[in-house]
Amino acid sequence: MLSVLACLLAALVWLKGSLPHIGGPYVARVSVGGLITDNAKLTNAIDALADDGEVKAVVLKIDSPGGSVAGGEALHDAIARVAAKKPVVAVMGGMAASAGYMIAVAAQRIYAHESTLTGSIGVLLEAPEFSGLLAKLGVDAQVIRSGPLKDEPSLVRPLSPAGRDVAQGLVNDLYDQFVTMVASGRKMPVDKVRQLGDGRPYTGRQALALGLVDAIGGERDARAWLAAEKNVPMNVRTEDVSVEGYASRALSGQAAALLVDIWKTVFSQSVSLDGAWAVWHRSGL
Repeated sequence: MLSVLACLLAALVWLKGSLPHIGGPYVARVSVGGLITDNAKLTNAIDALADDGEVKAVVLKIDSPGGSVAGGEALHDAIARVAAKKPVVAVMGGMAASAGYMIAVAAQRIYAHESTLTGSIGVLLEAPEFSGLLAKLGVDAQVIRSGPLKDEPSLVRPLSPAGRDVAQGLVNDLYDQFVTMVASGRKMPVDKVRQLGDGRPYTGRQALALGLVDAIGGERDARAWLAAEKNVPMNVRTEDVSVEGYASRALSGQAAALLVDIWKTVFSQSVSLDGAWAVWHRSGL
């Protein structure tokens, strides 16, 4: 009988993250990892924190190379809405670049490790083009289009000069939006953001010297700041905000995490040809 009770207790502890909120004041921990895409469940969960009277502050933990501009914008705006009502502090892990940095700047304070890769402020638009391969195979693709720019970028022919101009205009406008978010969040002149935002990543130590982050540290340092500056004591418990289903929570270990990432990337987060991305792009990989 005792062994059965022990097993039940262990199961309850293991499933604690799946249980409903138990009530009382808490600090919400929102974790954003992997490729950022338009995640309505996560966006809605963050939005709900703004009006939850029991949420005293939010710790935003980021470990991401970036992702889609639309996904980053949606999360940025949701975080900003929460930050307008209560303290929000961002804590960067190994990487918080591009759209990962975009969402961080909505927080009131940003912590990074010295070795964190962050920044990489910029936008890219990529489309594979196979006309050379098709020509070698003797394949001729015929395209019927309503206008000269309807099929650009295309898989079967190179960009035309006009198509390249249009694509560059899209990227430039999205980049301007990104720069505006950084300038507003970091209270930094737009010209300085443009100077820093040439697409390169920075270490956490470099980012601190440039004003892109506020301090070197982790979650404990973030909680200490909340206690000292925002009157949120260290003994207020932390509760994870989860939008994953039971199957995702049941997986554990590095292999399971890899499977989840592959599933999300290949199926749930597939890249469309006309998608614009704010992601750290390692050339040649």
